[in-house]
Amino acid sequence: MGHESALLSTIALGLTAAFIGGLVARKLRLPVIVGYLMGGIAVGPFTPGLVADAESATQLAELGVVLLMFGVGIHFSPRDLFAVRRTAIPGAIGQILVATLLGIGLAELMGWGFGAGLVLGLAISIASTVVLLRALEAHGSLHTRHGRIAVGWLIVEDLFTVVVLVLLPILTPALLGDGTVGAMSVLVSVGWALMRTVALAAGLLWVGSRVVPWILSHVMTSGGRGELFTLGVLTIAIGVAYASSALFGLSFALGAFLAGAAVGESDLSHDAAEDALPFRDAFSVLFFVSIGMLLNPEILVTHPLAVLGTVAIVVVGKSLTALLIVMALKRPLRTGLIVAAGLAQIGEFSFIVAQLGLNLDLLPAEGFHVVVAAAIISITLNPLLFRLGDRIERRRNGQTATHRGRQEKSHTSEDADR
Repeated sequence: MGHESALLSTIALGLTAAFIGGLVARKLRLPVIVGYLMGGIAVGPFTPGLVADAESATQLAELGVVLLMFGVGIHFSPRDLFAVRRTAIPGAIGQILVATLLGIGLAELMGWGFGAGLVLGLAISIASTVVLLRALEAHGSLHTRHGRIAVGWLIVEDLFTVVVLVLLPILTPALLGDGTVGAMSVLVSVGWALMRTVALAAGLLWVGSRVVPWILSHVMTSGGRGELFTLGVLTIAIGVAYASSALFGLSFALGAFLAGAAVGESDLSHDAAEDALPFRDAFSVLFFVSIGMLLNPEILVTHPLAVLGTVAIVVVGKSLTALLIVMALKRPLRTGLIVAAGLAQIGEFSFIVAQLGLNLDLLPAEGFHVVVAAAIISITLNPLLFRLGDRIERRRNGQTATHRGRQEKSHTSEDADR
């Protein structure tokens, strides 16, 4: 099969499998992402039947990552993060630290080593933006104070992911035990990478906040919001992502995020987001399909303890950590329950970190399969956690009301005795 035929067949098979899987997931009242991943498994090389081309799927997935990160950048709001900073920043940092340590511990038990454990822990510490936003919307909490704290928490995790994508390749030689790499060399490399990243971010945000709005406004004024405007938005997203890689040696994902942040400074950011949304959704679907294609279902049989341990960290460890942190910060119980339920899952950015670890030979193939399996299970369980949180809150409110009623009755009896 030629490259052109492989690419077209992969798009056709991937979208068809995702569509059918999404319909089935919706019928079962599951998040549609579960359907997309299951569709990828169905057309992957580890299951019988039609098989899509893995190389073409990987290339499409990279484009999906660029558009996903571009969308995150557009919706990134320093103002929203600042409003909930006292809960979101310490909470996200604390949860990431605990989940990473638990991931390292699990990997050591499995004999994968510290480097694999670090990648595993970092991957499972990051929740899915898509799943969280849809879950909060379905729960009716998206525009509440509790929902804004959960979203701010996730913004911190997204920013942390950007840093991980920059630093992980630099730390790889040391994590792999390369004796020729000294501590000073690693520190210099990390410092240089952070300087390049900060310089790129500052330059793009300073120039982009002035040039990008002017370009979009000029296109809108001259031709209205048509195909040329959409083309301009996509050119900015993909062009900046490519330039950040070709000129600065940084990842496509980081460049796309910064391009989105620059577009977000424009008054036309809402229009740009709406125009990019269909492309982002289409290619993000192919991204989830490609991840599903990489999953070997045999991992559930060959490494059941690793899968169960990872799911336990994601669903139980992360949610309890989030709840305890929120309560320690003296926030309402409802805030803690919503944050705990919303972040007890992993998704697209976990796949990106795990895929990077796999490409760098830090994470073994079975570790990547474990992350994907844990994502499918945790996303499937996520709606149940929201219902459990509501039940806990209702029970507590009921007990509080009963206690108050008893106190009032006791006071009434004492008054009567007097």
